[in-house]
Amino acid sequence: MKSFCKLSSFLFLVLVLSSCYSTAQKKEDYKKSIDSLIQNADPLFNGVVLISQKGKILYSKAKGYSDFDSKKVLKPESQFEIMSNSKQVTAVLILLEVEKGKIDLQSPIKKYLPHLKQTWADSVTVHQLLNHTHGIIDLDKPLAFKPGTDFKYGNLSNNLLAEIAAYSAQKNFSVLQNELFQKLEMKNTFSYDKSKIQNLVSGYFNENNVLEKVTQSQITPQSLGADGVVSTAADLVIWNNKLHNGKILKPETYKLMIKYNILSQHNVFGKDKKGYGYGIRIIDNEPIKYLGHTGLGDGFSSLNLYFPDSGISLIILENQMNAKSDLFYASEIKIKDILMKSKLFNQKL
Repeated sequence: MKSFCKLSSFLFLVLVLSSCYSTAQKKEDYKKSIDSLIQNADPLFNGVVLISQKGKILYSKAKGYSDFDSKKVLKPESQFEIMSNSKQVTAVLILLEVEKGKIDLQSPIKKYLPHLKQTWADSVTVHQLLNHTHGIIDLDKPLAFKPGTDFKYGNLSNNLLAEIAAYSAQKNFSVLQNELFQKLEMKNTFSYDKSKIQNLVSGYFNENNVLEKVTQSQITPQSLGADGVVSTAADLVIWNNKLHNGKILKPETYKLMIKYNILSQHNVFGKDKKGYGYGIRIIDNEPIKYLGHTGLGDGFSSLNLYFPDSGISLIILENQMNAKSDLFYASEIKIKDILMKSKLFNQKL
């Protein structure tokens, strides 16, 4: 009888350990899947992937070259142009001025940009610039639609927002950006400056996996609010953790940022239209809720996602962008899907 009990206990222990091992394996499957994807992707993947949860790095991988001519290898700490992910920074800088009582989101932009002579400057509000419902398509053309009635994404609105932030703070916009990064201890992030390229990698256009280096950046001093931030995957995790956990904005101000009254569609976030706040997309009608944005240009692709219920960040930075629009963010979409189907989110596979 004792022998039978010992055998039963032993078998029970084996089953428990096997179950734990099996569960652990499943939890790690997303890492193997992402490894396989970035090694075998077509079109090729060339960049950095970082997954973090509440400050702990779960996955970090760099694959490819920062410069294909010299065959300099990419590193996790390499610096990338994050393009339109810069818009989130601009939104925060505007909201920090709102907290000081110096900007009213519902005021016409003429109040802060008195030099504008266009008649629409008296009707378009700061809020409408932030969520791309302004209708401005060109400074010298009529509005495409009545402000607040439709969504038209573009960089021009953020160029104007940068001017508004600079006007309100009485500082150069690049100074505002860099002061914020220093305060947040994002030590490898800065406002684009040709004299401060540091570890900045080269950007490439990809046509049928033939890469052409971008030699002239689209970033100008006037476009810093739209596309002018250089950063690393690790620094963007710092940004996410502080932004989404009350370390930058007051709770009531943060709520303004992620509140939306307009919808827009983007392939990375699905076929249906999703909420758009201030420089951030809000996916709140799916089983897994998350926030994020994309960036594309200059031969760079970037994706920054944050999952508030789990504290997970997914950062993907590439220094190549496809020449074909239907292949934009091809690997980013697949990596996002792998992660969201993983046991990290307690979803049934």
